[in-house]
Amino acid sequence: MPPKYEILYGEAFPMLLYRLDHGETFKAESGAMVAMDANLELSAKMEGGLMQGLARKFLSNEKAFFQLVSAPNGPGEALFSPSYPGGIFPVQLDGNIRLRIQKDGFLAGTSGVTVETISQGFAKGLFSKEGFFILRATGQGLLFLSSYGAIHPLQIPAGKRFNIDNGHLVAWNDELGYEIRKSSKSIVSSLTSGEGLVCSFAGPGTVYIQTRNPKSLVRAI
Repeated sequence: MPPKYEILYGEAFPMLLYRLDHGETFKAESGAMVAMDANLELSAKMEGGLMQGLARKFLSNEKAFFQLVSAPNGPGEALFSPSYPGGIFPVQLDGNIRLRIQKDGFLAGTSGVTVETISQGFAKGLFSKEGFFILRATGQGLLFLSSYGAIHPLQIPAGKRFNIDNGHLVAWNDELGYEIRKSSKSIVSSLTSGEGLVCSFAGPGTVYIQTRNPKSLVRAI
């Protein structure tokens, strides 16, 4: 029996192949579907209702609607691709894990995964460069993250702290606390090092980071 999903073509230009069972529904970021079996059906849904859809659109700069691929007439395969060249990474949510996701980090998920827009507070929104509003995924099921570059899950043990450049953040456990700090001891060193401010996470928990920074690409171009 073939696996439920496959991530095709490595970490440069990956594509997600997902196999739906009869009666199953799979959600994805708007525009992510590449191809699907003709017996599958494609629709759009504003998850969480009108207010959550508008919040995703205007507060977190995400699309208001999700794509829904369903299999009412029998099983089938569907292919999905992210906007950026980079990685696709699966995360299993068990009902206890809640994941905060930066914009463009959500690619797709099974029907038991709920994605909502939340505020991360004024100071973090102002200085983290992720914006005042981000996404939070909850529920039970498979969640697929996407990134610019490959995704590396960084396990931070209890009592340990990691400073992470905010341009490399993709997602992190909701219970992880973090502060905005200078990247170096002095303001001058922080500015001249090219890092400025960083997000300092305290364990235990997991932070998913991307190996490339899209802002660096923009500056290079």
